[in-house]
Amino acid sequence: MIVIKPSSLSRMKTIFTQEIFTEQVVTAHAVRVPVTSNLSANITGFLPIHCIYQLLRSRAFTKHKVSIKDWIYTQICETTTPLHQQLIPLIDVYINSIITPASKSSPEATNKPITEQEILKVFQGHAGENFRQNQCSKITTQLLLLYYLLSYEEALLANSKTLAAMQRKPKSYSSLLMDQIPIKFLIRQAQGLQQELGGLHSALLRLLATNYPHLCIVDDWICEEEITGTDALLRRMLMTHSAKSHSPKQLQDAFLQLQSNHTQVMQILEHLTLLCASDLIPYAEVLTANMSQLLNVSVARRLLQTVNKLWMTLNTVMPRRLWVMTVNALQPSLKLARSHKYTQNDLMIDPLIVLRCDARVLRCPPLMDITLHMLNGYLLASKAYLNSYLKETADQDIKSSPSNAMAMQGQTETMEVTREELKNALLSAQDSAAVQILLEVCLPSEDKSPEQLEIEDSLLCNLREVQCLICCLLHQMFIADPNIAKLVHFQGYPCQLLPLTVAGIPSMHICLDFIPELIAQPELEKQIFAIQLLSHLCIQYALPKSLSMARLAINVMGTLITVLTQAKRFSFFMPTLPCLVLFCQTFPPLYEDIMSLLIQIGQVCASNVATQTRDVDPIITRLQQLKEKPKELSSAFNLFPLSVSAIKDLESLDPDVQLCHQVESTIIDIINMSVTSV
Repeated sequence: MIVIKPSSLSRMKTIFTQEIFTEQVVTAHAVRVPVTSNLSANITGFLPIHCIYQLLRSRAFTKHKVSIKDWIYTQICETTTPLHQQLIPLIDVYINSIITPASKSSPEATNKPITEQEILKVFQGHAGENFRQNQCSKITTQLLLLYYLLSYEEALLANSKTLAAMQRKPKSYSSLLMDQIPIKFLIRQAQGLQQELGGLHSALLRLLATNYPHLCIVDDWICEEEITGTDALLRRMLMTHSAKSHSPKQLQDAFLQLQSNHTQVMQILEHLTLLCASDLIPYAEVLTANMSQLLNVSVARRLLQTVNKLWMTLNTVMPRRLWVMTVNALQPSLKLARSHKYTQNDLMIDPLIVLRCDARVLRCPPLMDITLHMLNGYLLASKAYLNSYLKETADQDIKSSPSNAMAMQGQTETMEVTREELKNALLSAQDSAAVQILLEVCLPSEDKSPEQLEIEDSLLCNLREVQCLICCLLHQMFIADPNIAKLVHFQGYPCQLLPLTVAGIPSMHICLDFIPELIAQPELEKQIFAIQLLSHLCIQYALPKSLSMARLAINVMGTLITVLTQAKRFSFFMPTLPCLVLFCQTFPPLYEDIMSLLIQIGQVCASNVATQTRDVDPIITRLQQLKEKPKELSSAFNLFPLSVSAIKDLESLDPDVQLCHQVESTIIDIINMSVTSV
């Protein structure tokens, strides 16, 4: 037995670590150690991955210029479920070693990132039969590489200022690469493997919500639950062999005969609804390319609804590529003739391209539903794109700043604030433009025949269904950002849409918060719009707050009587007097104030008429009588309405005389409304 002194052990340690196995020798040897085959949580003990992780943390590889990229890529490819707990920390520390230099003195001392070609090699054959055959061996690798890509891009943006100051700009992965990765499909796979993937699924969801908010729309998750639910599973269990036998070419041939034969297309599409989302991917291009044929009047509604259902199913696995194909397919015929194809980047920069579609889409509810879904997604994508663009171009602020440190810091902060304000202004303008276009779509078509206009006025028509779809989207937008609702109403829109928006958008009650500010605007048009909006809000939301706003509007109208000129008084009160009827209908206690206001308006108008006093005095007398004995006299006025010739004469009368007649008509409407309600 050999006795070793404790002091000798420390000496032996020094010899081993500093002379025999130096850090350089260890790092050079570590990259030659084979990776662990089929690495999973079932393999216990100290593994090569633990050694590599510690060396990466200490920045040994970058210090001694040893490339570790190939080893990490190979180990990621050699993983399976259940996920080993060291893989996610390994990827995190590897990303940090790529982006952040080991020291400021040597900014080039970083590891190399995984190449795009290596990443694409893993994702080849990600869908359909090839995917199912290799699912067990590939799903973990694909999810880890997706986590690597999303984490890498997030870290790159988070360190953009530091990198700009060091005049370093690591390579960013191209948008073309991200377009070829089925992100949504992989997230669905991870959701079903949460127990085996540990914390990877939640980490991916966090990264997705930050970098790709358009892939985290709540409606999509709800739709996904319906598609993957029990009913869908039972239908697939009863699926016949013919559902699997239809090829994309057969579907294309059926679409070519659509004008003469709907049955064949309908049969194939019905069979396709039985397939799971991943099996539908080969049919996506044919389905979207023929959407323009569905805009013909003769196409059956059931066919449109089936296409909508298939599109929503495909949207759960390949949303980004599907959106681009659909937008290009629904372009007007003139643009299609030019063969102009929009890209994913074009649509993120300008989401309003989605609404530059064939005009027939705007009156086809199933396709309009798809269009609104894409619009909502691209509006969210545009926000994320501009946020990342600001961070990516942060180096421009550094380069354009002066050399003085204090001045540089102050000017850089000012430029950051300015760029942020410009970005927010652009996003607000973009959202409000989308809302205004959608509100315009809700208006009845002007080039329709009287019979078609009568159909559009009914509750069972395409226009009504499109209006409901648009109101649902506007409700979501107003809830997500109430400032959009405020901006849109300060801009104004056609007053004939107010009954629709107030009744159809549940979040319109937030408009009560800014009614005083809108009424206080100097423009007469905005004051008129505010009072008209308030009258409909009072009908829909009979709240104490609405009552106080109605009192405010009546007081403002009373103040403006003597302030406005004759022309402006006519322009203001003619459209706002009918609003007083709605105020009285909702809040009867306002009756006395409103009647006094109407009499005051009539008296002011009469006093300004010099040559037609005899024509106006009887009207003022009748107004006083109506106020004192409303029930007795209202029926008499209803029995003797104005003749046609008298109505024509009114058009040529003085504005004050016309306003007096409008006051009389308003009082009669209020009295009739009161009598009817009793």
